[in-house]
Amino acid sequence: MKLVPVADDDPRTVLRAVRQALHGAGPALGLGMPGSAPVDVPAGTAVVVTTSGSTGVPKSVVLSRNALTASVLATADRIGDGAWLLALPAGYVAGLQVLVRAIVAGREPAILSGVFSAQSFTAAALSMASSDGGAPVPTYTSLVPAQVTRLLDAAAEDTTVLRALRSFEAILVGGQALPAAVRERAVDAGVRIVRTYGSSETSGGCVYDGVPLRGVRLAVVGGEVRVAGPTLADGYLGRPDLTENAFVVDDDGTRWYRTGDDGLLEDGVLRIRGRLDNVIVSGGINISLDRVEQIVRTVAGLGNAVVVGVADERWGEASVVVVSREEFGARDEDAVLSAARTAVEATVGAHARPSRIVLVGALPTLASGKPDREALRLALRAPGG
Repeated sequence: MKLVPVADDDPRTVLRAVRQALHGAGPALGLGMPGSAPVDVPAGTAVVVTTSGSTGVPKSVVLSRNALTASVLATADRIGDGAWLLALPAGYVAGLQVLVRAIVAGREPAILSGVFSAQSFTAAALSMASSDGGAPVPTYTSLVPAQVTRLLDAAAEDTTVLRALRSFEAILVGGQALPAAVRERAVDAGVRIVRTYGSSETSGGCVYDGVPLRGVRLAVVGGEVRVAGPTLADGYLGRPDLTENAFVVDDDGTRWYRTGDDGLLEDGVLRIRGRLDNVIVSGGINISLDRVEQIVRTVAGLGNAVVVGVADERWGEASVVVVSREEFGARDEDAVLSAARTAVEATVGAHARPSRIVLVGALPTLASGKPDREALRLALRAPGG
């Protein structure tokens, strides 16, 4: 069958194309794909999502109708069914799945108009109120942590924003780790947050609050998290080498996706510790930048900071904390760095302490809302970085 690239900057265009692809009435659609020429894809394909991820290396993930539908039904099984608000880019798998959930539920999604802001989100959320047979229809949305932080900040000053946040039966939050302090703020505010874990290769979030969705299986092999189940992608378009490496079949015939994430399974609950490849070697010792980042974000002024690795003349590599000036405020840089270094040393060890703090106007982000770590690394390598 044919795959036709679709501009993913217009969610309504994506919605129409996804609806046709899911119902088998139209070609598969390609999101985030360069060029415009149709290409052949496996039968049953609904969408191909091309993402660059944090490394800048593009991958085109082939998602079938069955995988997307299985994910939607498992989500409804866990959190319930209702109306959905799209507040993420439609070309990002979490945004795409908002549209698919709405299609499967037979409801038109609400779509946030224009640039994301507390005001536009609030207007869209409060316009969703409806009833079915006299009973209120539950509402849902998906956000990334940076959006949650922005909305909670606004809600502290505006009760209308708080009312909008509280109106949702559940707000799925994924794309990156949700800082513990942000989650606590949401809970204290009465906002129902569900932390999700997954990727384009798993049709989006497949583990909610550490527990896999119905039909999803988890394993940790050599410290790496693996996922199995009906939500898995078929592989990578035109890259059999990448597909073979990422999707493996065990002796029992079960197909697993190798996530590349370092994690633990404790009493059936998954805990992610970071990326296995997001590691630097400083003074001959391996340091997980994700682990350092988790600790750094507990320090006041660094709640949304990003930790990246840079070359270091003495140690070979070192970690740097990058944070926006707006979040950092008027705090004393030396004092905050000292607090961050002390916290990291107490948890990981002196070898993992960050070397410095870099203040920027705004953290660069990918279309998904995740921090663009590759852009940060390149900027820090540049003269004066």
